[in-house]
Amino acid sequence: MRAVDLIQKKRDGLELTTDEIQWLIESYASGKVPDYQMAAWAMAVYFQGMSTRETKDLTMAMVATGDQIDLSAIQGIKTDKHSTGGVGDKVTLILAPLVASFGVPVAKMSGRGLGHTGGTLDKLEAIKGYQIEQAQDAFIKQVQAIGLSVIGQSNQLVPADKLLYALRDVTATVDIIPLIASSVMSKKIAAGADAILLDVTVGQGAFMKTIEEAEELAQTMVDLGKAVGRQTVAVITDMSQPVGQAIGNRLEVLEAIAIMKGQAREDVTQFICELAQIMLGLAGKEEDLKTIHEHLIKGKALAKFEAMVEAQGGDLSDLHRPSSAEFVTEITAEEAGFIEELPALAFGLFAMKFGAGRSVKTDSLDYESGIVFVKKVGDRVNKGEIIAKIYSNQKLNDNLLTNFKKNVKIGTTKNQPKDIIKIIS
Repeated sequence: MRAVDLIQKKRDGLELTTDEIQWLIESYASGKVPDYQMAAWAMAVYFQGMSTRETKDLTMAMVATGDQIDLSAIQGIKTDKHSTGGVGDKVTLILAPLVASFGVPVAKMSGRGLGHTGGTLDKLEAIKGYQIEQAQDAFIKQVQAIGLSVIGQSNQLVPADKLLYALRDVTATVDIIPLIASSVMSKKIAAGADAILLDVTVGQGAFMKTIEEAEELAQTMVDLGKAVGRQTVAVITDMSQPVGQAIGNRLEVLEAIAIMKGQAREDVTQFICELAQIMLGLAGKEEDLKTIHEHLIKGKALAKFEAMVEAQGGDLSDLHRPSSAEFVTEITAEEAGFIEELPALAFGLFAMKFGAGRSVKTDSLDYESGIVFVKKVGDRVNKGEIIAKIYSNQKLNDNLLTNFKKNVKIGTTKNQPKDIIKIIS
């Protein structure tokens, strides 16, 4: 086979065979197909798309290029969760220990964030001593012992996806559903869990900007999971405003702890409980929301989280300390009314400017910086009342603060945002 023939075939809108896709991915992973040809193929896919069968073949071809983790030594139905990303998304920090507190094992490999704010691993690394790297045997033993582990993805897990994603990132071919779906599901399948909850975010702070796009991506990923024997459910969730109140790594850890102590807003607490109910259902454990809520606010989830932190080298005394950011700047309302909009992307990019996220992979993070919103969409605010607090290790100039305030929309409408928009199974 020749790569140029497969590029031409896809360019002309024809389907590649299973053997052709396997050859292309194996050859690219081994260095036989160069970046410039793979970039041309990705662009052909961008414009011509892929059939359901092609997407499945691509997913499994990428899985085959690396290790596949065997979790059979862990008793019970092993669960995993993935989010397509967003601003202030600390859901895994709460959801994973909450599910584990019911005796359902959660064996999760996570990635880092690029843009907006940090990923799950970045948030965990805001805890002094927390080790995100673990050998596979240690990972399995920890899940056997405490029912929970969240670690970084091994370099040997789906190496073809790592190569292809880096290429797509610099060739404007990221946002095409077959390539997004195969990228996500190849990693989830290789990670070995029996049941997978997919959180597909939608809105101006997410990859998917419309409900229709989010539904298509969610259904594609659910179908891929089911096709290889994994219990898979997707939820489409709102990303028009930040998740919860905090943006920024240390601040999001602190909010997660507050949620697990029953000290947070009821809306985000309810959202987490609803996700937990779905994830527990995937493992064959039916629980009512009241019982799940009690596990969350009465310390059972927090106990699991602390056990994981300690097992992975984290300092529990550091876990609970407040942000050490040098400056805390209060943003107050310039008029009375209701918060109508808090655009997630705008505030994610704002927080990134002073270290809460990365614009390129080599950027270092300021784990202490970020934003805490005292008010969220739908809340009433009086003139002069605090809307948000900005934590930073640099003094913010007037232009930055003016731009921040411009993105806070106050009006007369009391909007009622809905966190879970749709469930796809």
